[in-house]
Amino acid sequence: MSAVSPVVVEGQAPAGLAARLGLPSGSAGDAELVLRHDEAALVLTGDPKRFGAPLSVDFVAGRAAHRRRFGGGRGQLIARACGLAAGVTPDVIDATAGLGRDAFVLAALGAEVLMIERVAAIYALLEDGLARARAHTDTAEIAARLSLVRGDAACQLEALVAAGGVAPQVIHLDPMFPHREKSALVKKEMRVFRLLAGDDDDSPRLLEAALDVATHRVVVKRPLKAPPIAGPAPRHVIEGKTSRYDLYVLRALKG
Repeated sequence: MSAVSPVVVEGQAPAGLAARLGLPSGSAGDAELVLRHDEAALVLTGDPKRFGAPLSVDFVAGRAAHRRRFGGGRGQLIARACGLAAGVTPDVIDATAGLGRDAFVLAALGAEVLMIERVAAIYALLEDGLARARAHTDTAEIAARLSLVRGDAACQLEALVAAGGVAPQVIHLDPMFPHREKSALVKKEMRVFRLLAGDDDDSPRLLEAALDVATHRVVVKRPLKAPPIAGPAPRHVIEGKTSRYDLYVLRALKG
């Protein structure tokens, strides 16, 4: 007997979406999560007590708009970690794209960014948000620097990068950190990701693949107190208040 999918695509979603994603069609009650079109956006929703508010990707308004205007420019930790500096704007591969927040920040600062996402439902949210950003005057120029492919970067990173058409100067990784069930409850948003993707037990393999493909550096976002990913030691570390970036530098970035 095949496993029951944790997510179904509701009939109100765009025609053909379920087949294209390889997900079953259904409605609330058929799975823990439902992918549906709600007003102007595609959303992923479930029990609000467990998963919180519906998830969607919005590069135009809300958090993305605020960070675009007041985030701190190239002084932001992620920009420094990825090597964006005066006269230097590398191409970046975000191999664990998630909801695209980091990728959008980098694109807003001028970088060409390829987003890679393996989870079908999250990929669909990214695709929807990117299409709306490309159609909006405030974000069209930024969205033009973003591209998206679906696949498992740990297994097929080189092929996915080739398909995306962005030079792999810098590869950014933000793997989920394993947690203990008895520890403090994780954010409701993170529960969605854990249900769909599980813990990133293949993080060492993903780091190894990234080091094989990146031409200049690999950047790994980690919780501040977490150990580095198993493998070679990072050359540099940039720390923030709650997280840090481990830098695996292969060669210097130049303008």
